[in-house]
Formats: sequence, structure tokens, C-alpha cells
Amino acid sequence: MAFIQMNLLSQSLMRTVNVNVILPADKMVFPGMTPREDKPYKTLYLLHGVFGSQVDWVNGTNIQRYAEEKDLCVVMPAGENMFYVDQEKSHAFYGEFIGKELVELTRKMLPLSDKREDTFIAGLSMGGYGALRNGLKYSDTFGYAAGLSTANIVEGIEERTDDVPFFLETRSFAESFFGDLDKVAKSDKNIVWLAEKLAAEKKDLPRIFMACGYNDSLLEKNRHLRAALEKNGFDVTYMEAPGAHEWDFWNTHIKKVLEWLPLEGTAGVNSGNVGI
Repeated sequence: MAFIQMNLLSQSLMRTVNVNVILPADKMVFPGMTPREDKPYKTLYLLHGVFGSQVDWVNGTNIQRYAEEKDLCVVMPAGENMFYVDQEKSHAFYGEFIGKELVELTRKMLPLSDKREDTFIAGLSMGGYGALRNGLKYSDTFGYAAGLSTANIVEGIEERTDDVPFFLETRSFAESFFGDLDKVAKSDKNIVWLAEKLAAEKKDLPRIFMACGYNDSLLEKNRHLRAALEKNGFDVTYMEAPGAHEWDFWNTHIKKVLEWLPLEGTAGVNSGNVGI
């Protein structure tokens, strides 16, 4: 397994961004094993949550092993706390970076498939919102999108005030990346608005996977989002299970995401094998 650490200069963000990549290109094939067909890799763009970074998924889950088993390339960018949306005033186009520029750059550098049906996006919490929002906004790029414990904070966001103790829940913090909160509901920062737009345009809709824990404070928002997506004709695989907003839940369900994706896996031995 190749674990690649990149520093990419982004025109969308006007700065360098840290990106980690899992690329299972170095599997050894011993006698009796069928070698992998020489073809581009299917790719998952995997987004972290708030307070996180590009190392979170590797540190918190077994995504490296799961990706090797499924012969999947996984690209994990740093997203800071900005919910992966475009912020015009500061020229911080996070959505454009995730949905367009990062895909183009990694396809130039790595042997990745350029087919929509081979290109996936997923994330947890803030990253779940970013994955579903950008999966829909860039639906010509992504054929599948998955949100785990999706932080769909745009639901009711116009009602926020600054009279709360935690900065993440203040109106000022939300305005720093969403802009005018009274306009969010009818913009491409609202997943439901995007879903309605794609359905009205009769676009080829990406398939959706969602999961949330019974003890997660975001459970009701996930239920509402699922209902809205299904109402607009999306094929949604939805799961609820024991767990809260924590890594054990995400480790279990990122594996389920990979089982849901159209992946095959190939034989081979990598550095994680302890026996043959």
C-alpha cells in the first residue's frame, strides 16, 4: 500500500493544501494469484469533520486496510472548519476545490479513472455535509455520495443568534462561511435546494448513502434530509444503528459505504499482511 502525502497549490483557495492519498498500487502478486488488470483506479474523495484534518480518517478508522482490500484509491484533503463551501469574499472556494480542482489535479498525477461511475465522495459530520452538498453540486463528476452523521446545519440556520456559549453554534460563525443566512435556504449551500434543482432538470442523480447513530444529536436532521432526498427521486441507502457522534460508529459505517460502492477488490499481498 502506498501512502502519499501531498502539498497541492490550489487556485481555488490561493494557497497550498495538505492532501493524503491511499493508493494500493504496490501489492505483491505471488504464484497462483491473478494479477490486477492494468486499468485506472476507482477513487473515493473522503472528507473529515470539524476540528479535523487530512490525517483523521487514517488515525480514526481502518480505511487504509478497507481500501487495500477493495483496490480503491482514497484521497483525503484538509478542509479546515469551513464546511467545504465557496466563500467568495475571501476567495476561499472550498466547494470548487473539492468538487472540481482536487479531482482534476489528482487525475493528472495518479492513475485514476475519469469515469463518473468510478468517482465517489464521502465524509463524516461536517465532511458528510460537504460530501452530499458537493456530490450533488458536481453530480456530473460523482456517481455516488455518502454522508455519515451528516451535519446538515443549514436546516434552520437562519434562526441562529450569537446568544449562545459555543462558537460553532453562533450566527457569526455560520455567516463566516455561509454568508447571509437568510439566503442559504434558496442557494446551492442547501442540499435540499440542490436536490430539487437536479430533479427538476431531470439530471442523472448520484446514488446516496446515509448513516447516523441512535444517540447522535444530528439524527433528526439526517432523517429529514433522507426524506427530502427520497421525495426528489434519489436512490438513498439509509442506516441507523447504535452509536453516537464518534469514531467507532464511523469506522463501522465507512466499511459499509465501501461494501455499498461498486468495488471488486483484487488479490495481492501488501505491507499489512501478517500471513499468506
